[in-house]
Amino acid sequence: MSINLDNFLLVDSNSEFSREFTEYLKANNQADNLIVAGDNTRHLVKMMFDNLISDYSYCDFANEISVSELATYLHEHHKIQGVLISSVDYHLANEAQLFILDSLHPKRYLVEQTANGYQYTLISSHGHNNHLSCNFSESEDIT
Repeated sequence: MSINLDNFLLVDSNSEFSREFTEYLKANNQADNLIVAGDNTRHLVKMMFDNLISDYSYCDFANEISVSELATYLHEHHKIQGVLISSVDYHLANEAQLFILDSLHPKRYLVEQTANGYQYTLISSHGHNNHLSCNFSESEDIT
């Protein structure tokens, strides 16, 4: 599946994966405006200075308050078109983590590295529209 990744949020749950993925995107001119959120600020700042991402935000995805603050920041400063999540991390997530990830945006894609680059799979489960949602209103459909 090929998608336009401009104005997407990448969940940085694995610094090595995020770094390799953003380097791949830059080398292939696939995303000019990628925002990354995670709890390793030093890593995020380095990716920004290396021009791999356009913006970053601290977020502890295990903490609903932190995710709610991220959602507010993204709503005010970016028009997020979807969320990218490492396939491995999504499948290893517990129920509470899945609730948070599924609340971020109605369009959530799993990212998996392949021999030819990266594969994107739309998460088919319904998202949750709540205080953790980063860029859509109560009136928008989540399907």
